[in-house]
Amino acid sequence: MSVQKYFTEENKLQIASAIRVAETNTSGEIRVHIEKNCREDVLDRAAYWFEQLGMHKTKLRNGVLFYLAVEDRKFAILGDAGINQKVPADFWEETKELVISKFKEGAFAEGLAAGIMKAGEQLKQHFPFKSDDVNELSNEISFGK
Repeated sequence: MSVQKYFTEENKLQIASAIRVAETNTSGEIRVHIEKNCREDVLDRAAYWFEQLGMHKTKLRNGVLFYLAVEDRKFAILGDAGINQKVPADFWEETKELVISKFKEGAFAEGLAAGIMKAGEQLKQHFPFKSDDVNELSNEISFGK
């Protein structure tokens, strides 16, 4: 059975909308990748998908990946070098805790949307939107097996 069963069409739209809104005022790029299982270290798996999704190719190295393995209950947020140099040292951990607090209530889409909006604020602060900015990566959720 597909991992998409965990997310209704409304959930998918909510997450994609959060990405769109978060990216409105920044040149930063946010992606969400969801799969059933993660049989390795969650950060290693997130790094694998970060590369597979081409997130390391953004002009300012300011991509952020929200990675979730639903059935194994593993979650990570991975920022590229450009954004990691700018955000406070504990920012990703704080954002992760916000998301996980919603997950514990069974609100996966709401948790992801809240984390995305928080990441968007930091991206906006450090990588403000410029008139020549291009949306370099898709706002759609990518799903694994």
